[in-house]
Amino acid sequence: MVQILKRRQDFLAAAAALVCARTGCVVQARVRDDQGEPRIGFTVTRKLGNAVVRNRIKRRLREAVRVASGLDLRRGHDYVFIGRAATLAQDFRDLTGDIVFATQRLNDGKGDPPRTRGRTRSSRGRAGTRKNNK
Repeated sequence: MVQILKRRQDFLAAAAALVCARTGCVVQARVRDDQGEPRIGFTVTRKLGNAVVRNRIKRRLREAVRVASGLDLRRGHDYVFIGRAATLAQDFRDLTGDIVFATQRLNDGKGDPPRTRGRTRSSRGRAGTRKNNK
């Protein structure tokens, strides 16, 4: 039985783990300290539209995960499925294929490292290097 992620801290912990981006969705997976049932969560950013659009994307993702054959959700793992704009337009069979491919890749440890947020140390301007325009 799969459990659902609901707490923000669980989503943030998954965001710091491996990521696999596909056309239809982005999947994040992290290994927990226990060997409990796999947990899954769904999220869609506000940038994609109003609540109606975001809920349509989440419903489509949930259904794709539910019917995906060959989906290997491992014990002791958290999986977060992030909707994209292409989630609504993509063929349903292709969406389920993207989900299966991404979860297999993450289970094999071949995902991409998480993106860092904000500015990096090298992108900051250094004191004394800016030109004064007076």
